[in-house]
Amino acid sequence: MPVVHVRVAFTEQDYASVSERNKSFAAMRGARRLAEGTPDAEIHPDLAPGAGDVVVTKTRVGAFSTTALETHLRGRGIDTLVLAGVATSGVVLSTVRDAADRDYRLFVLRDCCLDTSEVHSLLVSQVFPRQAEVIDVAGFGELLA
Repeated sequence: MPVVHVRVAFTEQDYASVSERNKSFAAMRGARRLAEGTPDAEIHPDLAPGAGDVVVTKTRVGAFSTTALETHLRGRGIDTLVLAGVATSGVVLSTVRDAADRDYRLFVLRDCCLDTSEVHSLLVSQVFPRQAEVIDVAGFGELLA
């Protein structure tokens, strides 16, 4: 099963392209957070990419925005995505919406996403089920079997 890791990191050119109108990313630019090559922009060692995994770097919220993710997936004939990430109300929500519009079959791993409990609960129980199957890791294991 192909695994794609999506991370946020900025080069100086990336910082320069962030508009003042973008509340989240303008703040990151101002503080030079998640700079390429710094530990904060790296994938956590517990989730380190394995041989054959793909790493995509983005400079906005959704996984498809500012990346070649679509080209990578379509080029390999991938039509089903299993999503996990931080934050449920950020990257996961943006990616679910965008991927659904691109006609991917979607699964969200509810116990592999994180946000405030109220927001997370609302998204996985009421919002995501409109466009994705919401399962837990145990359900994912059953799906693979």
